[in-house]
Amino acid sequence: MPDLNWKTLSSSYIHKGPWATMRVDKCEMPDGRIVDDYYVLEYPNWVNAIAITDDNKVLMVRQYRHAAGIVSLEIPGGVIDSGEEPVAAIRRELLEETGYQFDDFELLCTVYANPSTANNHTYCYLTKGGQKVQEQDLDEHEEVVVEQYTIAEIKQLLADNKIAQSLHCTGLFYALVKLGEL
Repeated sequence: MPDLNWKTLSSSYIHKGPWATMRVDKCEMPDGRIVDDYYVLEYPNWVNAIAITDDNKVLMVRQYRHAAGIVSLEIPGGVIDSGEEPVAAIRRELLEETGYQFDDFELLCTVYANPSTANNHTYCYLTKGGQKVQEQDLDEHEEVVVEQYTIAEIKQLLADNKIAQSLHCTGLFYALVKLGEL
């Protein structure tokens, strides 16, 4: 197998922000060609979960996503805080977004949103047996509506292209396979 890895010769930052950072790299390809301006978006890593309650309902959240200008039906999840373990992050996100507590997490997959331009990845978990233990504890600019669906309804939502977030569709498909539903 030929070596396809590029060598980074230099990097400089164009923008550093709390949710996204952009840098430009100068790279050398394996055959010696130079790529002068390769732009990379740096994001923190993310977590999400297919969260199934103790009465076998899948928790979903509906919220506005400004960059796309859509109200999006999604699985719960969010950013992993600095120094936080992925399982701790998804446990926290589920509690904050839905008010449900889950204790047993199985990693289904680790996926990249767009590895050609962004450096982060998402850990997707399956968790079952969740119980409502509190009200939502949302961030200042979050408005999240929690909804519950059966497995059959989730399959239909996917078939009807009603879930727009690609990473969430991926996680749902992995979960459906794991659960023997596909």
